[in-house]
Amino acid sequence: QVQLVESGGGLVQPGGSLRLSCAASGSISSINVMGWYRQAPGKQRELVATITSGSSTDYADSVKGRFTISRDNAKNTVYLQMNSLKPEDTAVYYCNLRQSVAAYWGQGTQVTVSS
Repeated sequence: QVQLVESGGGLVQPGGSLRLSCAASGSISSINVMGWYRQAPGKQRELVATITSGSSTDYADSVKGRFTISRDNAKNTVYLQMNSLKPEDTAVYYCNLRQSVAAYWGQGTQVTVSS
């Protein structure tokens, strides 16, 4: 089993920054994809960004140029640096890890962008 623990959410003003972290523990393969998804009230969960164990990245168009995903393989931790935040970025952000045929989710962390 794999456990994912997120941290770093909170309330920030428009234009501000936040950094999310997600630490994975348990039976983790050296080959995996970690990522961040988000779900706003009344909307479906959507991809924000992913990063492979080889550090290839992918971003949703809505966050390109503002968010940066990175990872520390030695710590099994993935980060999401969010800059120039907008009210529409408000959502619960979920960490995800995919390896082999399995997928795991964190409990989510709330990000609220409001003045």
